[in-house]
Amino acid sequence: MADMLVIVESPAKAKTIGKFLGSKYKVIASNGHVRDLPKSQLGVDVEHDFAPKYITLRGRGDVLEKIRKEARGVKKVLLATDPDMEGEAISWHLAQVLKLAPESLCRIEFNEITSNTVKKSVKTPRSIDMDLVDAQQARRVLDRLVGYKISPILWAKVRKGLSAGRVQSVAVRILCDREKEIMDFVAEEYWTIGANLKFSGSRKGLDVKFYGIDGKKTDVHTQQEADEIVARSKKGEFVITDIKTGERVRHAPPPFTTSSLQQEASRKLGFTTKLTMLIAQQLYEGIELPGGTTGLITYIRTDSVRIANEAQEQARAYIDEKYGEKYVPAKPNVYAGRKNAQDAHEAIRPSNVAFTPQEIKTYLNSNQYKLYKLVFERFLASQMAEAKFEASTVTFDASGCTYRANGLRTLFDGYTVVYTEGRDDAQENETQLPKLDVGASLSANSVEGEQKFTQPPPRYTEATLVKLMEEKGIGRPSTYSPTISTIIERGYVVREKRQLVPTELGFVVTQIMKDNFQDIVDVKFTAGMEEKLDLVKEGNEEWTKVIQDFYTPFEATIEKAEKTIEKVVIKDEVSDIPCEKCGAMMVYKMGRFGKFLACPNFPECRNTKAIVEKIGVPCPKCGAEIIKRKSKRGKVFYGCEKYPDCDFVSWDRPTADKCPQCGAMMVQKLGQHGGYTICSNKECAFVVRPAKKGNEEE
Repeated sequence: MADMLVIVESPAKAKTIGKFLGSKYKVIASNGHVRDLPKSQLGVDVEHDFAPKYITLRGRGDVLEKIRKEARGVKKVLLATDPDMEGEAISWHLAQVLKLAPESLCRIEFNEITSNTVKKSVKTPRSIDMDLVDAQQARRVLDRLVGYKISPILWAKVRKGLSAGRVQSVAVRILCDREKEIMDFVAEEYWTIGANLKFSGSRKGLDVKFYGIDGKKTDVHTQQEADEIVARSKKGEFVITDIKTGERVRHAPPPFTTSSLQQEASRKLGFTTKLTMLIAQQLYEGIELPGGTTGLITYIRTDSVRIANEAQEQARAYIDEKYGEKYVPAKPNVYAGRKNAQDAHEAIRPSNVAFTPQEIKTYLNSNQYKLYKLVFERFLASQMAEAKFEASTVTFDASGCTYRANGLRTLFDGYTVVYTEGRDDAQENETQLPKLDVGASLSANSVEGEQKFTQPPPRYTEATLVKLMEEKGIGRPSTYSPTISTIIERGYVVREKRQLVPTELGFVVTQIMKDNFQDIVDVKFTAGMEEKLDLVKEGNEEWTKVIQDFYTPFEATIEKAEKTIEKVVIKDEVSDIPCEKCGAMMVYKMGRFGKFLACPNFPECRNTKAIVEKIGVPCPKCGAEIIKRKSKRGKVFYGCEKYPDCDFVSWDRPTADKCPQCGAMMVQKLGQHGGYTICSNKECAFVVRPAKKGNEEE
């Protein structure tokens, strides 16, 4: 019989850790939280210091009975839940169930699930950190008060099934405010002017851009202004008046935090925040490798960019061996965390750089490999030398009109040999200018103006919303992904081409919140509340006082809102498609996976149907239309409109093009560096990639 019982959260983690510890240890999983506030009632005693009423979660009774049974026959119980505030609370609940004193040495934690780290942790148990437990209780109680006090009002005044939340409501407001900016935006005309200059030895010539008049920056607003500058520029030669050359340095990006991992996985891999965290959890908990199951990355919920000295030295040795001494900086790279970062854990990094992505690729599925490769390369780059470039600017004068050409040449690639950070805005491409001399004159092949219009601010993607939430202090690493999932599932927001777009329902609920619960949807107020919760976490504030300070004015606001908010009717958009069961014109509804058609005579008629989106490509099997569909889990696929009579189906978007090699249908794929088309015949796999631009990677 085992001497020690180790309790973790997930069965996958239990399996991995059990192999490390051997027969003296029994490792079992709690399957997450075992106790929580009841769903059927508020569960908070507002009259008695907001005491939470915890109950055993449905389905956890058998789990708890098994845990109690296993605990009776061992010398010691060790609680090894996740090393964060949520994990500390789960350990506290387990201690309550098992009647373990919180001050006893019953708690262990580890930042990575590797044999050495786990074995070391069981030798250094500590007591439960009640400051972390209180901070989690404060957050849970606060969220329950907001959700369970405001949501019933939304149910009564708008529609059933709605919810409000301390973080989610602010996120929806941010999206609604941006959408209003876009709606109110008035485009302004402007013109750009460019010239192509003749240059000996170059058929393409040299492209230069108009900068201003007589060296002063000048904006061009009308065609008349542009025509005058073009005509003036054509009168004479383009004379080089100045050449400036300097060195530019780019420092390696820091290793991943939860936020930056979600952002980069969205930009580079097209992953949603939910998918990113799901795969990251798998990599953290353990993957079966030839030497046994092991965790491949460190703990995934962190806002720290700190790296352990041992990991830094391991990375530096690897870089020296693989890339050479010049790629290893004189001193290890150390990064400053953002303001208010908790710094409780390391940044997200590989648990062992010996496990290179290529070497373990066969043991990972496609998404696991992509995400692990991203984490591995980002960490490696973070410990490499900076990249150096020669930046040059050449200034030309054409009859008093000033033009410029900019060039960028790599002097030393540094960390970019491994990794280039994704960007939401346009990046400067590397362009090398020819050798030029001050005073030289070049004639123009062409001088042309181009009309343009200012663009509205872009909609938020999951990546840019997470970035803003982190910058503003809204939520914490563990809340970004579930917040986005919740506002989509509630129908407040939809995804359109990876952008987050608020629905009419989102606008209505946000306006109600603005008019009646201004603090709840105020960015600064929400960020300030996070700071107060952090004070509880640090042991500098009583959690009940934080809740009391919030609840007293909040309670008065609730009472007023119940009396003053009027009923809001959101009319459904009527389609031109009749219901085949009762003849009524079907209406558009918003569900978990987007819009669908429903009969307006619900509940008498419960007919619903998917919205058919034809893609203009004939079915290769029967010639009928191919339509876009969604699986039960919301994943897009493409199938024949005559299903089930025709069983053609494809996860990739079909095209009308035929493969030049075998004649099969070509389909569109979305790769890490852009889209491409590939033959649907796996035995052929003919690929057509878009032409590269500048120094863009394939």
